[in-house]
Amino acid sequence: MSKEVVLCVSNAYQKKYYLNENFNGLPQTIRDELKIMCVLYTEDVGGILELVFDEDGNLDFRTSCKENDFFYDEIGSVLKIKQYRNERRELLESIETYYRIVFLGEGLEEE
Repeated sequence: MSKEVVLCVSNAYQKKYYLNENFNGLPQTIRDELKIMCVLYTEDVGGILELVFDEDGNLDFRTSCKENDFFYDEIGSVLKIKQYRNERRELLESIETYYRIVFLGEGLEEE
């Protein structure tokens, strides 16, 4: 059974953004960047964007939309995620590292 953890969600339908309170320990600048990135995504593409950690600590982008949402840009979604993975690589990698250390306990072994 896999254990996934939601980092944040942006919802174009409800015009809401959610950051998992377990990640309040992230620096404010990183939390702000996440919010900007996710909200801009849903403003541009529509639908719902979730950033979710898999059981190995990899950060995945998950998208969905309501049935018959003709305004949701499926091609734009793929392109925008690819753009974020390239342009925000350092940010995303640092968040994965934070998750692996703080939540999975990696890198804390005694030498």
